[in-house]
Amino acid sequence: METEVLIVGGGLSGLSLADHLTQSGVDFILVEAQGRLGGRILTEELSGGNFDLGPAWFWHGQPRIAELVRRFALPVFDQYATGDLIYQDQSGAVQRGRGYASMQGSLRVGGGMGSLINALSDVIASDRVMLETRLRSLSRQNGSISATLERAGQAIDAQAKRVILAAPPRVIANTISFAPSLGVAKTEAMARIPTWMAGQAKILAVYDQPHWRNAGLSGDAMSQRGPMVEIHDASPIEGGPFALFGFVGVPPDVRETKKDEMMRLALAQLTAMFGAAMAEPIKIILQDWASVPEVATLQDRAPVRSHPNYGLPTDLRHLWGGALHLASTEAGKEFGGFLEGSLEAAEATARELTMPPP
Repeated sequence: METEVLIVGGGLSGLSLADHLTQSGVDFILVEAQGRLGGRILTEELSGGNFDLGPAWFWHGQPRIAELVRRFALPVFDQYATGDLIYQDQSGAVQRGRGYASMQGSLRVGGGMGSLINALSDVIASDRVMLETRLRSLSRQNGSISATLERAGQAIDAQAKRVILAAPPRVIANTISFAPSLGVAKTEAMARIPTWMAGQAKILAVYDQPHWRNAGLSGDAMSQRGPMVEIHDASPIEGGPFALFGFVGVPPDVRETKKDEMMRLALAQLTAMFGAAMAEPIKIILQDWASVPEVATLQDRAPVRSHPNYGLPTDLRHLWGGALHLASTEAGKEFGGFLEGSLEAAEATARELTMPPP
């Protein structure tokens, strides 16, 4: 199997790069280890509604994602923020009207962020995409890169002039072998880059009625007691079903060993803060990103206390003389860690790919 460019990773950055190359007429193959496209974007249909279990927001001042939603005519709506905020202290006492809706002004996409993934995948030739295909090793010799892929337990050999790794740098460092070696310094540099969102988990509770809205609440809540530390309205653009989601403050190791207890406590927490009607959701689920090996490594289990200073260090640029690129959101210098950062990294890589190969 031969191609001009091998893209590894079918998240937003990999798909956006594939879109750029499609428009430029550059031959490529995109491989994705999971059985779906989207990477850290995951929109699930539950009880007839679409709900984001990964990133859900973008913001004014992010031009690339704004252009994409315009291009694909995707509906955009404001994060619901009408009504009071709830605060729960360490004792479990609940206060109403303390603080403000922290995500007010954030923007969401109708149908969830998965609508953006679907729209991008629709403009990419299906025979250029290989799901459930893992990159195991890369070897460069005489201006060409040999890739060993694995699919359904079978090895596949591929040849490319350039390879774009649109996956978290830590995952790359832990799962792919290189010949010639990138060296200890570069491998350690990749391992030092925190994978955005990788240690996080979300609990989503779906209801047939927006009980919190009916009570004059925005759905926003902050809590110092219970598994969810920050809660927001996750309901679709219109109609039902309706939902709240919460960022989980419980460490990944505890989430794995005490999941049932954690979910029971989360339901009790919703009931305490928003009322007895919250005790019977249509559905309540956990999406634990720390347990997804294509996203998270053991290093990502340590919490990230602030937004990392993303953008690739100098020694991780122009690898193998410019034949090898890193292009996940962590490579975005201005918007790294956001969806916009994925698009930023893809755009920058696409520009570099217009240069002659080394």
